[in-house]
Amino acid sequence: MIASFLPASLVGLLTFLSFSAMITFWFVLMLPGVLLRCVPVYRVQRLASRYCVWIARNWVGSNVLMLRLLHPVRWQLSMEGEMDPSRSYLLVSNHQSWADILVIFDVFHRRTPFARFFLKHDLLYVPIVGVVCWAMDFPFMKRSAGRADLETTRRACAVYREVPVTVVNFLEGTRFTEAKREATQSPYTRLLRPKTGGLAYTLNAMGDQFAGIMDVTIEYTPVAQSLAWSWLSGQQADMQLHVRVLPVPEHLLQGDFARDAEHREAVQTWLTQVWEEKDQRLQQGLQRPTDKLSYQDGLS
Repeated sequence: MIASFLPASLVGLLTFLSFSAMITFWFVLMLPGVLLRCVPVYRVQRLASRYCVWIARNWVGSNVLMLRLLHPVRWQLSMEGEMDPSRSYLLVSNHQSWADILVIFDVFHRRTPFARFFLKHDLLYVPIVGVVCWAMDFPFMKRSAGRADLETTRRACAVYREVPVTVVNFLEGTRFTEAKREATQSPYTRLLRPKTGGLAYTLNAMGDQFAGIMDVTIEYTPVAQSLAWSWLSGQQADMQLHVRVLPVPEHLLQGDFARDAEHREAVQTWLTQVWEEKDQRLQQGLQRPTDKLSYQDGLS
């Protein structure tokens, strides 16, 4: 791989330029689908969305290949449970960097249905990214309170009943930093408090569709600079990931999170246990990986 022969700063620049070129190339091919997605005919919109997802899946594949050529990828990947690319999943993960998104795309490429992320509504207006995510039916959340969140989630996820999907939700709501942990008085050592409502609303809206909940824990190698830059520059070759497929908690599929205190407590109890286990895993450094993500794994 090229990173073995070049300084980290040059590898970072080369990776950034390669990503930019990939995005531009695949966006040009996706543009007809984006335009068709604007046609006010439901069937046309669905076909256009599927075309855009097909293009995006090829974009991810090209990124995987590019990273294997540029970076010394020795990611330690531990997996518990089976995944079926023909079934839908809810994926929850800790969140430390925007690189998390590309890592998740990479690791689950062809292992699960194409991932859609819950995004802040403001991202809808970001050039290229906003319109592309809109065309692929990514949910844009305004983070309003009460039942409005549930209705927004239901509308956004309604189209997912037609095709398998992996719905990704960073339940912390923002990227972890020590300053944020202290400011929010998080009881966890390596995590922020999870947004319980985000889980409750998603399970209420489409929980019966999920074959399981994928609990993903990402552990980067500690670095002095930003995690994103260290990842671009090939300094996260030995990062660790743990994935476990949990059964969908059926007792949480029904209930009014905003009004039912008992249901709200049940969701909180379940999620607290998951988050405590995740925090402990991060403190232990995700020891004893059972597999390593190889060049072939990333492309299979």
